[in-house]
Amino acid sequence: MAPGAKTGELIRAFYMPSRYSSNHTSDSARTICEELGVPLMVVPIEEAFNREAEVARTMVGGALTPVTEQNVQARLRSLRMWNWANTSGMLFLQTGNMSEKAMGYTTIGGDLEGALAVLANVPKTVVIYLLEYLLERYGFEGIRLTLSAAAGPELAPNQKGEEELMPFRVLDACFHLYAAEKCAPPEIVAALSEMFPEEAPERLGAWVEKFVRLFVQSIYKWVQAPLSLHVGNLDLERERALQLPVVETGEWMT
Repeated sequence: MAPGAKTGELIRAFYMPSRYSSNHTSDSARTICEELGVPLMVVPIEEAFNREAEVARTMVGGALTPVTEQNVQARLRSLRMWNWANTSGMLFLQTGNMSEKAMGYTTIGGDLEGALAVLANVPKTVVIYLLEYLLERYGFEGIRLTLSAAAGPELAPNQKGEEELMPFRVLDACFHLYAAEKCAPPEIVAALSEMFPEEAPERLGAWVEKFVRLFVQSIYKWVQAPLSLHVGNLDLERERALQLPVVETGEWMT
């Protein structure tokens, strides 16, 4: 069997660009799929985006908010993935990580959707570390391309996750201190001051306030997320762990 042949049997990838999708992302997706032997289908959403945005403007009787325009794109992609999964019988994998999930940096009916969340209990900093490890060990050009640009959802011009949220290293530290250690906001600020002495206390305080606000107001979102793989001691859905496995087939047991 040729290298990547089994991967190509198990995984299908879809790239659904809109006006905000970059050539860099397209090149990264094509390259890693070629290296892994995974079939990639390009399914643009621009025409559907224009149509759905116009319908939404008619329904509200005016202009849409910028966030709504972003959500239209994410929900179109999710709808198409569900249609594909229903017919193919394959699992629709939700790809968001734990840091994004905790902050509500996801769209209900959009990128929060899926049958199984692979990275939902993996912090963003760990995701980056894993990519760097895989790059060092296997030398995948697609991973190098992915890491060479700032992470962002590409639902609006020049979006960067760390600019819209906070530096990922700070975000994940806040998550651990708040959710695992049960620290109060002033205690988190004090701890961060020791961890990141190069950052001004006022800035750290603002980031902590933002983290707590987004975390608390996003609970209603992440309780709607799909089942996820449990890979650490801290996650956002411990009460649902006993619902696994998500699927079962005798073929996998051979």
